[in-house]
Amino acid sequence: MAEVLLVHARGSACIADMGYDADRIVAAIRALGMKPVIPPNPTRKVLRSYDKELYQVRYRIECFFHFLKRFRRVATRYEKTARNYMSFVLLASTMAWLN
Repeated sequence: MAEVLLVHARGSACIADMGYDADRIVAAIRALGMKPVIPPNPTRKVLRSYDKELYQVRYRIECFFHFLKRFRRVATRYEKTARNYMSFVLLASTMAWLN
């Protein structure tokens, strides 16, 4: 399924976790002209190198989504309209920014 989603990807790099360290996924990323930033599985015979500084960005984004999910209203999506839901996401994001 990852290859199907990659068709819509844009950018200069594709950041993913170790679970996406498959030769076919890395080849699909390179075919799109992007740099794969995926840490290699330690069981591989030949370990690929990856940009560790760029991979740290992924960690920060995951921490941000974890912060957003602590807001019950955002995590369970109580709002009926997309506009109201986005308002609460922006409010929670503002609280994260202020901290």
